[in-house]
Amino acid sequence: MAKVVKAACPLNCWDSCGFHVTVDNGRVTKVEGDPDHPITKGKICGRGRMLETRTNSPDRLLYPLKKVNGQFQQISWEQVLDEIAAKFMDIKEKYGTTAVLHSHDYANNGILKNLDQRFFNCYGGVTELYGSLCWGAGIEAQKWDFGNALSHEPNDIYNSKNIIIWGRNAARTNMHFYEKLLEVKKHGAKLIVIDPLFNATAKIADEYITIKPGMDGILAAGIIKEMLRLKLEDKAFIEKSTQGFADLEKLINSFSLEKISEMTEVPAKVITNLAYVYADKPTATFMGLGLQRYQNGGNTIRLIDALVAVSGNIGIPGGGANYANIQVGQSFAFEELTLPNRRKNHRLFSIMKQAEDVLTAKNPEIKMIVVTCGNPLTQVPDSTMVEKAFSSVETVVVIEQFMTDTANLADYVLPTTTAFEEEDFYYSSMYHHYVNYGPKLVQETPGEVQSDLWIWTKLAQRLGFGEDFNFTRDEWLNMTLKPLKDKGLSLEKLKEKSTLELPVTKIPWQERKFATLSGKFEFTSQLGQQKGFPGELTFALPDESKWSNPELAAKYPYSLLTIHPMRSNHSQNYHLLGGKVKLKVEIAPNIADNLGLQNGDQVRVWNDRGEVKGFISILSAAHPNTININEGIWRRFGGPVNNLTSSRESDNGLGSTVYDCLVNLEKI
Repeated sequence: MAKVVKAACPLNCWDSCGFHVTVDNGRVTKVEGDPDHPITKGKICGRGRMLETRTNSPDRLLYPLKKVNGQFQQISWEQVLDEIAAKFMDIKEKYGTTAVLHSHDYANNGILKNLDQRFFNCYGGVTELYGSLCWGAGIEAQKWDFGNALSHEPNDIYNSKNIIIWGRNAARTNMHFYEKLLEVKKHGAKLIVIDPLFNATAKIADEYITIKPGMDGILAAGIIKEMLRLKLEDKAFIEKSTQGFADLEKLINSFSLEKISEMTEVPAKVITNLAYVYADKPTATFMGLGLQRYQNGGNTIRLIDALVAVSGNIGIPGGGANYANIQVGQSFAFEELTLPNRRKNHRLFSIMKQAEDVLTAKNPEIKMIVVTCGNPLTQVPDSTMVEKAFSSVETVVVIEQFMTDTANLADYVLPTTTAFEEEDFYYSSMYHHYVNYGPKLVQETPGEVQSDLWIWTKLAQRLGFGEDFNFTRDEWLNMTLKPLKDKGLSLEKLKEKSTLELPVTKIPWQERKFATLSGKFEFTSQLGQQKGFPGELTFALPDESKWSNPELAAKYPYSLLTIHPMRSNHSQNYHLLGGKVKLKVEIAPNIADNLGLQNGDQVRVWNDRGEVKGFISILSAAHPNTININEGIWRRFGGPVNNLTSSRESDNGLGSTVYDCLVNLEKI
């Protein structure tokens, strides 16, 4: 008999939706939105609905696999765990624990997915990854400016007079925010979208401003310049609540508005108008993650933060420099869950440069890679180098649900559960501040599939630290919620209510007390200087542009963006979409005119790092000389687009530069 159960979306996404899941005879048959969820209110996207397809797919991995003479063979759990445990012990004895690389990403937002870190810490500490392919440069930037990366709670948008959506296509990646934008527009708020692509969010804007990719920070500097010229700045906020303003003024005075207009390809009168908009408080700024995926990414976010500060839109209802809301994740007891104090050795590789680091590692060399919650052969930039690196290592272990590009290269593949086959709770540090409970809905998992937690527990027992995993699911979940108990939040209450509001700051910095070293908003960052970087804001440019590298730009005249796909959470759904998935090359109209291209033409896109082939789709109003190829597409469907992208790090060392990418294109 069918029943409908409240559940939660596990995907690493802005919205972190509440679900109503229909279960019939132990099988998930439908996924819909929970109308009682305070934010998502019954509406979910296609990626969430496809979790039913993901759970029931006949292509799921059902048994442990071992590669023998280049072919996968099914083996027992007993054998695979014994063999992997023996390799762990052998590596520890001969080379030390840091000869193991743990390659982890965030395909699943379950809190207990972090128990992989506990395992590797109890093992003795391994080589781990730092930085983020997704949002790392911007998080670090806001820590330099504010001391933390915090956003206003979703309903504060009703207090905004003007709303700037900067490099963020909410219609595709943040649908419940998009719905709020439609609402507040009806109540008179003015909506401005700044983006190289005329996307679905731009279509509802009062004004759309097209900009050359990678020049967003330069535009922010231009708006500040005009605010100061017109005496529109918030002098009281600057004098009382900031430090380093003189350095900012010096930077602003070092270039002309005409030069900024030329570089950004935004008319000077548009820049002047934006100065007036920012002065017309409260003005809220909502930044996307693509803004900081350039070599100048950290500085870009810092210049936009500086603009919000100069205009006095910090700490007021309806304002904010809204990028991320990591106070949500900071609510939980991560250290108790992951036990970092158990590490005896520790080595860090950049997540962007993990391939190069694997190939050059010494004392010790990397002897084993264990991949959890990720698909690095598709998602990590410079895919050719990633394949070379992973292929060079003696043992690669992948915990997966499907035979991804990464799993296909592994020596051992361990089949794991979907979200509906295990109990956990979910949250997102991007948009809203609610935590959602996900019960175990499917009691009988298919084949011999096991949860990540079961796998870590069995390996820990073989390696002599099984006691560190001797907890029930409830005990694990209670452990993570411990900091919230004195605030009335408990596992029992979460299970009962399904969704709980976390006690976070709803309008950050209202008291004008910042988490920086000075206690003020820092135009010149002491934390940046402490970490060995220049703390001053700079007139920084992307590495790959006609301004910074004219020879490269002459060879590769087009800017390539690789935005998030509509129907897949990164690389997770392409194999489930049905029909023949094709790599789509979306181009600005001027490229089509110049090269005589039409919709459906097959083309080759290339640079010095690699190439992909796909089919043309002409965008109606993209910025001139701009191309987009959605990220995440698998090799068998023509990808990955990361064949083209660079593994360089952002200016602050913690972000990727996948949008800092020039290419050429030809019809084939």
